[in-house]
Formats: sequence, structure tokens, C-alpha cells
Amino acid sequence: MMIKKEILKGKTLEELRQWAEASGEKKFRGDQLFNWIYNKMAVSFDEMMNIPKELRSKLNDTAEINVLNWVGTQESKTEGTVKLLLQTALGHNIECVIIPEEERVTLCVSTQVGCPLDCKFCATGLMGYKRNLTAGEIFEQYAIAQRYYDRRITNIVYMGMGEPLLNFDNTVKSLDIFSEELSTGISQKKITVSTAGIAPRIYDFADTGIKSKLALSLHSCFEDIRTLIMPINKKYPLKDVLDACKYYGNKTKSRITFEYVMLKGLNDRDEDLKALIKLTRRIQSKINIIPFNSLKHMNPDGFSAELVPTPQKRIDEFAQILRDNDITVIVRDTQGSDIAAACGQLAAVTT
Repeated sequence: MMIKKEILKGKTLEELRQWAEASGEKKFRGDQLFNWIYNKMAVSFDEMMNIPKELRSKLNDTAEINVLNWVGTQESKTEGTVKLLLQTALGHNIECVIIPEEERVTLCVSTQVGCPLDCKFCATGLMGYKRNLTAGEIFEQYAIAQRYYDRRITNIVYMGMGEPLLNFDNTVKSLDIFSEELSTGISQKKITVSTAGIAPRIYDFADTGIKSKLALSLHSCFEDIRTLIMPINKKYPLKDVLDACKYYGNKTKSRITFEYVMLKGLNDRDEDLKALIKLTRRIQSKINIIPFNSLKHMNPDGFSAELVPTPQKRIDEFAQILRDNDITVIVRDTQGSDIAAACGQLAAVTT
């Protein structure tokens, strides 16, 4: 009879200490395991040379570390963006993306296999929803990416496949792991969690004490238009979501990032500008303008197939008017669109 092995990746420092003691070992062995798994990113117990050989042998028989398989890699020919295709033990495909810039390297991680929200501008929503990722599966995207990439990853954004706040416990647990001193060394302030607007969970997230940044997929200040492109707005109206964002900003003393995918004729009008200016007067924030990226690789139908990107000239004009009103605006460069790795394009489609 085969013994089911305990998966250690995904356990917090305290959980590893408790597991070590329950296994008849000293508590400090949990600290050693935590450091090897989350800092040195060991892939086997045999690498853990400050742990006795007898214990390493025992660990090999009773526990395991790795929770994802590295299936393949695509690299953009234009920007150097790298997309990693990973697979869970049950055969589900997910993607994460390495985004290199001159002064930093950002990793975009996924929190779900697919997504249940069906945002009309997003490829992940078109693939449907399979399940939540564990905290270990969220962290291992970082571990695999850092082993692969020759520069240090400095920033993490929870903006890949899935809605992080619908996988609340595992998202928070993974953030706790990242924030430990024995872990990666990435500050909570260098981590951003994006949400489509799960209002009750935004309050809960603020109350965890985690100081990560919060980004809201806004995309329109008008309830009817936002509902058209983001059906979740029916359940959590924008008014309620913005109240929750204001609470988060006040509780964590941080600025909210409003993400804004620009769609021709839907949210790039003069009235949209006026509404954004009014919103930023109410909530301390900045606006991240994102060009709409093609969904052709998903063969969309219905409303998703009708979406058209705002012309670059209008994007530039839109951004400048916001800046003229003393609003911090970042116009995101499209990176990785040639490998379907740009914002809104992740869908773990194998070719």
C-alpha cells in the first residue's frame, strides 16, 4: 500500500514548524524546510545539506515539494517577455508571464485554472473555470520562473489567470509566504493583487494586515457599461466596489490602481474622462491605461468578438487630459502580444 505523501509547498512557516514536531522532529527543522523551499527554492530534499541524511531519507518517503510541471516556454521576439506554460498534477494547464524592464522584472502569476467571471475583453474568461490553485501552486510559478530567468524577479502581480479574491484563502496564504523573512525577500509593497471587484473580499483583504497594493479592474465608471463588459458588476455594483476600495486604501494607507482597458466607443468618450476625474478626487489612486489586446487566438463570438481597441492617438489624448488634471497615469506598453502573453490574453492554449 502506497503512503500518500504530504505536500510541503504551500505550508506557512508556522505550519511547517507544526508538521516537523508532529513528525517527531525539532521545531527548527520547519524553519530549515521553509528556507530551502521558499528562499533557496530546492526541488528535492537531497539538496538540503544542513538537514541530516537520515531525515532527508525520511522526507523522501513521506513528503514532496513540487506541485507543478514545467511544460513549455515562449519568448517574445520583440520585448523579451517570457510566457511559461505549467501543468498541475491533475493535468490542468496554467500560465505565468515574466515581464522584463530596465529597472525591474515583474512576474504575473495566476490564481485559478481559468476564470468564472467572463469579462468580455479577457481570454481567460472565455476558457471557463476549472478550479482554484493552491498556495503552493501560486508560489511555485515564482519558483519555476526564477529558476528559469537569469535576472532577479523584483515585483509580482496577481494579474494572470483567475480572480484572486475568489480564491481568497490561498491568495492570502501565498502572500503570507512571500512576506516571511526566510522567504524570497520580495517586499509586500512590490506585490499587487488585482480584482474585478469582489466587494466583500476587498474589505476582508484590507483587514488581513497584508500591505500589498490593490488594483481594481475598473474599465468604466458607468454601471451599465461596466455590467456589459464585466458581468460580475451585476452582483457587486461599482458603487459598492468603490466604497470597498476606499476602505482598503484608508486601511492600508496606499493608493488604489484603477486598471482601464480602452475600448473604442465604450469607455474612451469625453464623459468617461469626466467620470474618471471625479472618481480620482474621491479615492487616492492612479490610473493604469491598457490597450485592448486581441482575442483572435480564442475565436471569440458574441460581444467579445465585437470589441475594438481605442486608436493610439485617442489613448494618448485621453491620458494627457487626465494628467492635466493632476492624475497619475501610466499607459502600459503592450508586451508579449506575439505570444498571447499580453494583458487579457492568457488562456493556456497549447499549440
